[in-house]
Amino acid sequence: MKIGVIGTGYVGLVTGVCLADFGQDIICMDVDEEKINTLQNGGIPIYEPGLDDLVERNMKYNRIKFSTDIKKTVEETDVIFIAVGTPPAEDGSADLRHVLSVAKDIGKYINDYKVVVDKSTVPVGTGQRVKKVIQEQINKRDENYKFDVVSNPEFLREGKAIYDFTHPDRVVIGSESEKAAEMMKEVYRVLYLNKTPFVFTNIETAEMIKYASNAFLATKISFINEMALLSEKVGANVQDIAEAMGMDGRISDKFLHAGCGYGGSCFPKDTKAIVDIGWKHDVDLKVIQSAIDANEKQKMKMVEKIEKKMGDLENKTIT
Repeated sequence: MKIGVIGTGYVGLVTGVCLADFGQDIICMDVDEEKINTLQNGGIPIYEPGLDDLVERNMKYNRIKFSTDIKKTVEETDVIFIAVGTPPAEDGSADLRHVLSVAKDIGKYINDYKVVVDKSTVPVGTGQRVKKVIQEQINKRDENYKFDVVSNPEFLREGKAIYDFTHPDRVVIGSESEKAAEMMKEVYRVLYLNKTPFVFTNIETAEMIKYASNAFLATKISFINEMALLSEKVGANVQDIAEAMGMDGRISDKFLHAGCGYGGSCFPKDTKAIVDIGWKHDVDLKVIQSAIDANEKQKMKMVEKIEKKMGDLENKTIT
């Protein structure tokens, strides 16, 4: 089986390299020529511990190639991962231009049965939109190629992405086709044989699992930060509170660390995106919106704390 990964950002590159290390035949494709040239010369355009060694090893054994040729990538692979960016739009919704552009290219160049995998974090309903765009392009060509779309969300932490990919808590496969599901088992054969939990569901549920997971973790962070604010007022120690809460198996100690709020590349955009999805379907997601609001207040609270300790901040550089 030959696998194409379109997009060599954080998710795409880690996915491609780790699948190559599982023994799969991989083409990683990107429109960014400079990035592809860097990879072809053994360089790594992102920082992720251990990734350089994996790239070097799998290039040595010819299990991974890097390309800017979308046509060749589509034509020569059986499974195609879409791993391009979905940045937030001004209204908080996910910008799907890159995802749908790739879908259009797949429809232009498809030449046999393919499994198209949404690896990017996308709102519910995107799988059906991708399917429609590909089919429209096939119809324009007056062809009748068959394909299936699968949702396979990622759960990677920056700095620990290789471990997370190779030792996942679960692998989520959203599909409407038994054939596609079986091919995804083959893609992740190493994990499947190692008894990694696999969740097989429909496309829409898989898309929601990613957003629901990130929204819940963000809510835990905002919750413990609000407990920290209250603890300061009443003379309690929030670290002891978090430790005791974490001992409860129903709660766990993960993401119960009080601080300056959540940030990064996922939580801010994913929480806003799921609230936007709810708004579009007339569902008011008050808990998640409250987590977002609490997080914004927490960031300002940090500034207040710094001002209280350091006085006037004008002309001061703080790191």
